Amino acid sequence: MQILWNAFLTLLGFLLLVKGADVFVDSASGVAKKLGVSPLVIGLTIVAFGTSLPELAVSVTAALSGSNEIAVGNVTGSNIFNLLVVAGVSAIIAPLTIDRFLIKRDWPASILAAALLGVFLLFGNDISRLEAVILLVIFAIMLFLQLRNAKSAEEARQTDDRKPILLAVLLVLGIAGIILGGEFAVEGASGLARAIGWSESLIGLTIVAIGTSLPELVTSIVAARRGENEIAMGNVIGSNLFNILCILGISAFLSPITVAPTAVIDAAFLVVVSVVFWLVARFAKIGKAAGTAMVLTYVGYMVYIINR
Repeated sequence: MQILWNAFLTLLGFLLLVKGADVFVDSASGVAKKLGVSPLVIGLTIVAFGTSLPELAVSVTAALSGSNEIAVGNVTGSNIFNLLVVAGVSAIIAPLTIDRFLIKRDWPASILAAALLGVFLLFGNDISRLEAVILLVIFAIMLFLQLRNAKSAEEARQTDDRKPILLAVLLVLGIAGIILGGEFAVEGASGLARAIGWSESLIGLTIVAIGTSLPELVTSIVAARRGENEIAMGNVIGSNLFNILCILGISAFLSPITVAPTAVIDAAFLVVVSVVFWLVARFAKIGKAAGTAMVLTYVGYMVYIINR
């Protein structure tokens, strides 16, 4: 009976995620057009932060309750899933055109953030309050840089006929659907995973990480299908920055995090795949071939961590 309940929660979570993401992307694009803000900035900020709220809730709760491996595994696993599966599937649906600011500034910043996390974990297998403050300060600087050039003359010429109050309501409803969907999906999937007998670390890296990343996956797929490629990729990179700098920063500040030595390997893997596909994006579009390679890389990573 418990297995059936967990399966129902997981399915309900998926349904809420799909509808919530659809409403969210649509209303976020409308807000962008009314404010004259570029889709890239919307993807890097509102969409990225909104879809990362499940990760924030899970990691903070896990850190406060002493489940440190879930807190870090959730963030690292989510970032790997975002880069390889979310971006990969989006590229398979429609080739991703990467904005030059994303290539030159935000994507390298996400690589540096992952490398910094790896350094913190390498020396002591933990994230102290001082290191948490460093992460949060870097996040504040990145947010300022992203918003500094928020206005786009090209986008400012576009219009949306819907009233601002309607767009605001739709935006809130979309976020609510995403958050509730993420929570239901994670709760149900985690229950199913524990029934199988998986460890807390493995649950954090797989079921919880994938579950909390479903909003990014669904949102980016919807954006890619609508031709909003800048929102799709901006969502991935923005979420990865938010996850490491803000979510781990807040979690570790509230309760210093200690993890298993294997967490360093996962952080190193995140750095490597980030660099590899950043180099691919610098010289060509991320299309079906690259997207397929990204998804297959993730499958290989899953096989490794389940069997290690």
